[in-house]
Amino acid sequence: MSLKWMCIAVLACLPCAGLAEGVRQITVVGEGHIDSAPDMATVTLGVTTEAKGAREAIDENSRAMAAVLTRLGEAGIAERDLQTSDFSVWPRYDQRSLPDGTQGIAGFVAQNTVLVRVRDLNGLGGILDAVARDGANRFQGLSFGLQDPGPAEDAARKAAVTEAKRKAALYAEAAGVALGDLVTLSEEMSARPGPVMMQAEMLRSASNEVPVASGEVSVTARVVLVYEIGE
Repeated sequence: MSLKWMCIAVLACLPCAGLAEGVRQITVVGEGHIDSAPDMATVTLGVTTEAKGAREAIDENSRAMAAVLTRLGEAGIAERDLQTSDFSVWPRYDQRSLPDGTQGIAGFVAQNTVLVRVRDLNGLGGILDAVARDGANRFQGLSFGLQDPGPAEDAARKAAVTEAKRKAALYAEAAGVALGDLVTLSEEMSARPGPVMMQAEMLRSASNEVPVASGEVSVTARVVLVYEIGE
């Protein structure tokens, strides 16, 4: 677990609401980052099928998805880590227009999408390859995370406060003033890393396990500290 941080600091000498007129303050914004090896992956995958009739498209889709879910269960994915996120059916229109100018229905498309949490990253590549062979042909996203992000989040918070305090002292020294008491400390919302997109064609063409590089995930905390300027 490596640690890095960044802080943006602003020196403000303005009155603050709720304080006496003429009170001067130093406001600093600090960020703490913790990079950790992930221990969980979330995959959004699905099955898309097409047939002349809506019923046939649904039946074919159901058979393929049942095989995918069975394979996931055999791979050790618990039921609590499987969640259907979308099921839809829609007509596919013929590109040629009918004599009256309308387009006829050439067939129907059925789509079933499931969210899968993989808690053993050693088996992730094999799972992706297996479900692709069983009929999964839509892979919308792959993201890595932590099953218990609490310790990393707390470490990032401490790092953010430590760096903000250091910057506040630096700005006070540079401005030739004394750093007073801490007035407020607040935490701001931080962005989380987005998913890594994967193409279904890449998975279907793999002859062995899909190569997956999990890298690291970054947990970020951002805090705002307000100090009084001392005498």
